[in-house]
Amino acid sequence: MTTSSSNAFRPRRSAGLAAPAALALIALALPAAPLAAQQAEMAEPRMSWDPNDPRIGLEAGWRDAGEASWNLTLLTNLQRPDGFMNPETPGDGRFTNTDLAFQGDRLFQGNYNGFQVFDISDPNAPRLEVAVVCPGGQGDVSVYGDLLVMSAQENRGRLDCGVEGVEETVSDQRLLGVRIFDISDLSNPRQVAAVQSCRGSHTHTMVEDPTDPDHVYIYIQGTGRVRPGDELPGCIDAEPEEDQNTALFRIEVVRVPLAAPEEAEVVNMPRIFADYETGDVAGLWGGGDHGAGTQSTRRTNQCHDITAYPALGLAAGACSGNGILLDITDPVNPVRVEEVVDPNFAYWHSATFTNDGSKVLFTDEWGGGSAPRCRATDPDTWGANAIFRLEDGELELAGYYKLPVPQTETENCVAHNGSLIPVPGRDIMVQAWYQGGVSVLDFTDPANAYEIAYFDRGPLSDEELFTGGYWSTYWYNGFVYGAEISRGIDVFALEASEHLSEAEIEAARLATLDEFNAQMQPRYSWPAATPVARAYLEQLVREGGILSARAQEVEGAISGTLSADRLTRVATALEGDVAQIRAAALGGDADKLEALAGVLRGLAAQQ
Repeated sequence: MTTSSSNAFRPRRSAGLAAPAALALIALALPAAPLAAQQAEMAEPRMSWDPNDPRIGLEAGWRDAGEASWNLTLLTNLQRPDGFMNPETPGDGRFTNTDLAFQGDRLFQGNYNGFQVFDISDPNAPRLEVAVVCPGGQGDVSVYGDLLVMSAQENRGRLDCGVEGVEETVSDQRLLGVRIFDISDLSNPRQVAAVQSCRGSHTHTMVEDPTDPDHVYIYIQGTGRVRPGDELPGCIDAEPEEDQNTALFRIEVVRVPLAAPEEAEVVNMPRIFADYETGDVAGLWGGGDHGAGTQSTRRTNQCHDITAYPALGLAAGACSGNGILLDITDPVNPVRVEEVVDPNFAYWHSATFTNDGSKVLFTDEWGGGSAPRCRATDPDTWGANAIFRLEDGELELAGYYKLPVPQTETENCVAHNGSLIPVPGRDIMVQAWYQGGVSVLDFTDPANAYEIAYFDRGPLSDEELFTGGYWSTYWYNGFVYGAEISRGIDVFALEASEHLSEAEIEAARLATLDEFNAQMQPRYSWPAATPVARAYLEQLVREGGILSARAQEVEGAISGTLSADRLTRVATALEGDVAQIRAAALGGDADKLEALAGVLRGLAAQQ
C-alpha cells in the first residue's frame, strides 16, 4: 500500500537535476485534451536513437535469436545445465539464472533452483565443475574464502534443499533467508548454516570489518511479505504506528565466524530508514508520486540492494523509494549519513561507486524487471541510471543514462546489474538491461554519459513476453561475463575502438582480483606498467590535458627500451606542470598528469 506524497515524510534532500521526461509528461496529466488526443500524444517517442542501429529488428528466438554487437565480441555461450532449465520453454521462472560471483579461476552462477560452478581458466571454453540443486528462489550468490552464501526468498525453500517444496502455511522446514555453504571441497559443497529472516533474502551483501579478521558480516535485504510469527518468532507484519517492532523498515546483520560458520547468527536489525530526530522508523519516502508528471515511487520500507565499499567505509543502498549512504565502519551498526529521492525513479534497485568514490550510479527497476520499459514511448530518464556526484558526504544528481535504442513490447528491459571496467583515468561500466542486452557506458562526465560498446539478441518471442535477458554483466580479470536468465552464460572480450584504445583495455586487464562480489565493491589499483602509462597519455592527448611537447617526451620515454634516467626526468617535468596547473599558471589535467608521473617513476624503479 502506498500513501500520497502530500502526506509523506520528505527527506531533506531531493535530486536537483531538471527532469525533461517529467516535464514532457505534465501535459498528459491535464484533463483538457480529449482522450484520443492524449493517447496519440502518449504514443509519441520519448527518446532519440539512431534509426540504423543494428539492434533494431533482430529476429526473435530462444536459442537462435538474431544478434548484434559493437566493440564487444561474444567468445562463447554456455546453455544452462540439466536441472536448471525447462527444455520446453524459456519462461519457466523456477529455473531463472540470477547473479554471479567469482573467485580465482571460478565463476559461481546463482539460479532460482540452486547454483553452478564453472572453471573459467580458459574464458573461451568454460567448464562446468559442479551443479548444486537447492531450490529457494532468487539464488543470488557471494563467495568469501571457503564460504558461499546464497539468498532464498520463495516459500518453496527448504532447510534441507529438498525439491519437494513446502506446502504448509507454517512449517519448521521452510527457509527464508540465507544459506551458507562450505566450498573448501568443491566436489562436495556442504550447507553448514541457514539463517532465517522475516522477509527472506532478495539480495545480500558481504561486509568486512578491517578490525575483525575472524568474522565476515552479511547484510540481508528482504523484500518479501513478512512471514508468520508462528513460523519465525518475532516476525511482526504491522505498520510502525501499530507496532514499533514491525519486521518492515529494517535490514538484518548476520555475523559469521570464519572458523565456525555454522554459528552464523543475526546480531542486529538496524532501522536505517528512521527519522533520527523523531525516532520514527518510517522516516524516509512515504510512497506515491512527486507531483504532476512524475513517477510513482515505492515506499521506503526495504532495500533491494546495498553495495558496500570497504575502502571508503561506506555503502550505497538502493532502497525502494530512496538512495542512501551508510557509514559501515562498524559493520554491525550501519548508520545512514545521506539520502536522496528522484522524481524519475519508481524503485531504487542497485548502486555502483566509481573507483575513486567521487560518484555513485543508482539504477531504477521501473516495472520490476519483467516489463518492457525501454520502448520508444518510455521516457529516457525512467527505468534508467541516475548518476550522483559524492562530495563531502553529500549526493548531488549530475545526469542520467538509459539504453539508447528502443526495445519491443515483448522484451522486458530496464536498468539492471553491472560493474566497473577498471580503465585507469575513466569511469566505465558494463551493465545488464535484461532483454535490452549488454551496454558499456562511459560516465566519466556524468552529465554526458554515452555508450561505447554493446551486445544484444532479439526477443525470446515476438508473440508473447517471457522474462529473460541479462540479469548481470560483470568485468572480471580481463573479460565480461553475462548471466542470461534463460540462455545461460555468455563470455565477451572488449574490442579496441575510437572510444577505447588497446592500451586502455590492456591496462584494465592488469587490475586483477582474487575474488569479486558486485555488492562488496573492490578498489582497483594498477601496477607501474607501460600500458597504464600509455592509457593515461592517450587520454590526456584526447582531452587536451597535456602540453604537446610534454606528450612527445612521454611517448619517447615509454617506447622502445626503457631508461630509468629518462623516465625520471620526464616524471619530474610532469610534476612541474602539475604544480603550475594547481597555481593557475597553466592549463591541463593536474590529477591525471600526477598519476602518469607516478607510473613513470614506478617504471623507472623497475629498471
